[in-house]
Amino acid sequence: MVFKDRYFENPQLNHVNTMEPRCYYIPLQEVELDVEKQKESSAQCFQLNGEWDFLYFSSIYDIDHKPESIHETVHEWERIPVPSVWQNYGYDKRQYINVNYPIPFDPPFVPSENPCGVYHRTFEYRSDSDYPKSYLNFEGVDSCFYLYINGKFAGYSQVSHSTSEFDITDYLSDGINHITVFVLKWCDGTYFEDQDKFRMSGIFRDVYILKRPVNHLRDYFIHTVLVDRYDKAFVTVDLEGGGRLDVQYSLQEQSGKKILEGEAQDGKISFMILEPVLWNAENPYLYTLVMKYNGETFIETVGVRDIRIENKVLLINGVDVKLRGVNRHDSNPSTGCAVTIDQMKQDLTLMKAHNVNAIRTSHYPGRPELYYLCDKYGFYIMDEADVEIHGVDGLYSPVWEEDYNKHAFSAEISDNELYSASVTDRVKRCVIRDKNRCSVVIWSMGNESGYGCVFESALEWTKKFDSSRLTHYEGALHAPHDRKNDYSNIDLYSRMYPSIDEINEYFRKDFDKPFIMCEYSHAMGNGPGDLEAYYKVIQKYEGHCGGFVWEWCDHAVELGKTADGKVQYGYGGDSGEELHDGNFCVDGLVYPDRTPHVGLKEFKNVNRPVRVLGYDRKTGTVEFENILDFTNIKDVLDIKYEVTCGKEVIERGAIIDRELLDIHPHEKRSIPIMVHISDKSKCYIKFDYVQRVKNLTTDEGHSFGFDQILLNDAAIDENIFIREPEEKYNAGTAIEIEENYRRVVLAGENFVYAYDKRKGCFESICVEGTEILKKTMEYNIFRAPIDNDRIIKEQWYAAGYDKSVIRVYDTFVKKEDEGISIRSSAVISAPHVQKIIEFQVSWKVSLSGKINMKLEATRNVEMPYLPRFGLRLFLDERMDQVEYFGYGPYENYSDKHQSSYLGLFRTDAETMHENYIRPQENGSRCGCRYVRLFGSGVHWSIISKKDFSISVSKYTQEELCAKRHNFELKESGNTVLCLDYKQSGVGSGSCGPQLSEEHRFDERKFCFECCFMRPELTDTEEEISETKQCK
Repeated sequence: MVFKDRYFENPQLNHVNTMEPRCYYIPLQEVELDVEKQKESSAQCFQLNGEWDFLYFSSIYDIDHKPESIHETVHEWERIPVPSVWQNYGYDKRQYINVNYPIPFDPPFVPSENPCGVYHRTFEYRSDSDYPKSYLNFEGVDSCFYLYINGKFAGYSQVSHSTSEFDITDYLSDGINHITVFVLKWCDGTYFEDQDKFRMSGIFRDVYILKRPVNHLRDYFIHTVLVDRYDKAFVTVDLEGGGRLDVQYSLQEQSGKKILEGEAQDGKISFMILEPVLWNAENPYLYTLVMKYNGETFIETVGVRDIRIENKVLLINGVDVKLRGVNRHDSNPSTGCAVTIDQMKQDLTLMKAHNVNAIRTSHYPGRPELYYLCDKYGFYIMDEADVEIHGVDGLYSPVWEEDYNKHAFSAEISDNELYSASVTDRVKRCVIRDKNRCSVVIWSMGNESGYGCVFESALEWTKKFDSSRLTHYEGALHAPHDRKNDYSNIDLYSRMYPSIDEINEYFRKDFDKPFIMCEYSHAMGNGPGDLEAYYKVIQKYEGHCGGFVWEWCDHAVELGKTADGKVQYGYGGDSGEELHDGNFCVDGLVYPDRTPHVGLKEFKNVNRPVRVLGYDRKTGTVEFENILDFTNIKDVLDIKYEVTCGKEVIERGAIIDRELLDIHPHEKRSIPIMVHISDKSKCYIKFDYVQRVKNLTTDEGHSFGFDQILLNDAAIDENIFIREPEEKYNAGTAIEIEENYRRVVLAGENFVYAYDKRKGCFESICVEGTEILKKTMEYNIFRAPIDNDRIIKEQWYAAGYDKSVIRVYDTFVKKEDEGISIRSSAVISAPHVQKIIEFQVSWKVSLSGKINMKLEATRNVEMPYLPRFGLRLFLDERMDQVEYFGYGPYENYSDKHQSSYLGLFRTDAETMHENYIRPQENGSRCGCRYVRLFGSGVHWSIISKKDFSISVSKYTQEELCAKRHNFELKESGNTVLCLDYKQSGVGSGSCGPQLSEEHRFDERKFCFECCFMRPELTDTEEEISETKQCK
């Protein structure tokens, strides 16, 4: 047995021979202001990243070499990069789990057959009298590890997402040295690291040795205190280390100008900044503190800011700030949790471009450099300890509290003194490492772990150690009911996925803490659809701090590539693992490669920096509100606008006058905008809020959002979209009728239409010898369930919505002066269930070949609300070009259209398809009055006096339902056009409140009307010959 000392199952001993936690820094000999480059530039930092020797064992009992000598067999080993996770290199298998533990629940014990990865590398060491001490740092190892230097046991540590530092000086010798690391997949810490993530193992963050003098500055804590209405900032730095600690220091402005210098007194640096420039997420101003001691230089950026709660309101620098945040995992589809600085910068840059101002590091601390970048770029951070005990909520229990807010997690760990030291250790290692980062404004004790004495102890330590920041722990909501719980050290009342009603109810009562949503608007698949509703309730209450959308990215993994080179993404179950949670990890605002979902575009525009409050046509003024917390609009933005009447843009302009744009934070101003509009057609004006000057993260001209408002009350004249006048085809020729028990055939001037009396709609539309329809039209009430339909879809399936059939009771055909009228009465039902919808439909075919449809329906209100109602048409696959007037350019639904605006758009079926990793309903466009499909010599337009929705796709909803991954989809061979009277909204019910009633399709009676113009053909014979000919 290799591990005689079973530290990995001893919750009383998490570390052996490790140094006490300290703040993160890299000591330098020369000044290097760029933190991203300090490891590379420091002569004292010897990096051990790179290729290591590697040996994998599926069980620790398979290790048949002594740890002292196992490195002598490295010629038989394989190689693996560090940092990385071994599952990405063919060892073990990936496993995605959300709630349940991946091992039997038996703390502190783990399975006997515990996998182990053994790492080895050599390095050359030369003693240095100036820097004789050597400290080996591991910034992240999952889950625990035993360290051997030159065959001697040097230490043990756990807590995956924290730095473990060892003094290895006495183990080294001049010349070649050996490092051997035994990394175990499971340890007692596994019970504290049950986060919603892929379970990955190995050395996944940087490894390096710091060479240091005997007497050195070991730790320091920077404090900033603002007084006299923020006109003065007192800065103190508590110093810890060996020797006199006569640290020399200087302070520079952001420009690089030195403004003061001095020497520490009695182990402390103290100075005052007059009229300091304050740090905030909009203007992340940083001073630079340079400290020198005993041949080492330390570079720290210092942000001067104040966080407090007054009158139950969160204030930053005295301002009521709303956190418009996201939850962020360390995640990359090819490297897993081993992320690089460039990958982090990509995330942060994208967030800034989409109006994100806050990040929750779910559910563990990120790489140390992340926080320096957040200081620099401007983000408010909720820094979360590496604690999640969620698996206790998956334990078998015969009793379950239906109201989740009253549901108490099992307290076997959270209220057990045996584990208090372990949880407090995890919190300490987070807080102490990141204590000097101004971007950190909230310390979070962890996530979904229940409550009890272990968290009360951790909270008490945190408030004593750092009272300048706020504390957070949502798990307090799930405390045991049979004990007196102490919440006094929690500053915020935190909820995840509250409904709007719950939030309103909280503020109706005598609340005692600001309200924060640590998770909301679950962004899984096609969603979220409720961001605007949450924005409004956040703005409504001063005591609402805002929240963090779950989550930033789809943390899926690369499985390979398709024949055409596209990446295939996988999720739970794709590695053959038995226990998994499917695609619940595919729940981000961006795809794994960081391509934005439409959900991110929604977030961006919901949280735009400026909002239009109203338009006064009499005075020609528009009222704008500055949503920003610290920035005057004149300093950062221009406002561009364009006026649309009907389908034409009639005017463009810009507001660039600094006086007009002088709108202070949280203030409103009316600006005159003289535009010339007509009352003959509906007119809109769209305002774009664009960046004036390039900055660190976004370019000049970048749009941070828009508003579109109506300028008049005129109706939309749908006739403006008609390409050819009806008179062109109206030769006055009567329509001949041929009818039998199956169909009605109408033959007019160069057209033949066939109506299926059993289906209540047309089976053939043939114009000038060219067939338009590939199949009979269909009435459609189903959609491929989106992830947010997770609960309601079971009712839809039970009601047979996916297997609905139509029964036509009767059909009447009547000749009229202007054409033919066909009227049918019908019902939509499904096998073994009652009627779903009864309706009467009228089809009027004019002499020119135009078809007007009017359908009046009554829904059975005993049945669940409908996914949708409309017609589905199958057209030639080459008719895939689309022009429409409605909301665009992105997919949109009744509750998900903030990123879209009304206009005339031209696109195609491929572009309209939103390629979600798990296929589902997508690509809808609502608010339409006109759509034209064209291609292969055919143009077909549909118009309506009332709004309708469309989707155009190469895939059927049946195909979307059948496949687990987007790379498995097969095109139907048709262009599938869905014309919907309405679809239900999308919500965020995959994890959270179910779809709000206002966005459910639950009308008892409704009327659907539209007009199918006569299809047009080009004169090109080649194009006509390519289309299907009528039989």
